[in-house]
Amino acid sequence: MQILEDTYQTLSAKAEGLYKEKGSKFIALAYPVTSEEEVKEILASLRKEYHDARHHCYSYIIGFKGEHWRANDDGEPSGTAGRPIQGQIQSFNLTNVLIVVIRYFGGTKLGVSGLIHAYKTAAADALEHSNIVVNTVKDIYKITFGYLAMNDIMKLVKDENLNIMEQNFDTSCFITVGIRQSRTESVLGKIEKIDSALANFLKTV
Repeated sequence: MQILEDTYQTLSAKAEGLYKEKGSKFIALAYPVTSEEEVKEILASLRKEYHDARHHCYSYIIGFKGEHWRANDDGEPSGTAGRPIQGQIQSFNLTNVLIVVIRYFGGTKLGVSGLIHAYKTAAADALEHSNIVVNTVKDIYKITFGYLAMNDIMKLVKDENLNIMEQNFDTSCFITVGIRQSRTESVLGKIEKIDSALANFLKTV
């Protein structure tokens, strides 16, 4: 599958994996996420649900270029949990993903290499049971325009297959649209040619 410049791979839904070794149980939970706030909420709920577990190790990568990331060992020896989990997200070429591996200690220490193998294998198992999807990077713009420009704007929306996220056609007209990033420059050029139309960039998702 060829991944274009303005697309990225992520998960469509939560997925689970499991690894057992010498009595220890490693439960891996993989989630699609889009913000660090989401990560905090998921971690908080998992710590409540699995309050009797010894460790809640995790890693996340967020942003279509993977610009926001973190790996956390949660009390395991440094580099034995968060990094191996992160390595699996990267090897599956994913972003906007959080994987939490919850460990129930079985009484036998696994050693550094054993821990790395356990966290890596649990994370991989979750991803192997996941549904991976390709999403398109979109630039979100608010387009304001006069009432007389309505037909031209709506024709552009139809021709460019733009996703309308919000619209208002009262006294001041505006629509909020998602534009595929590789088409943004071209679409903005067309908007400039429409009388009274003005496009304001909001964010990239």
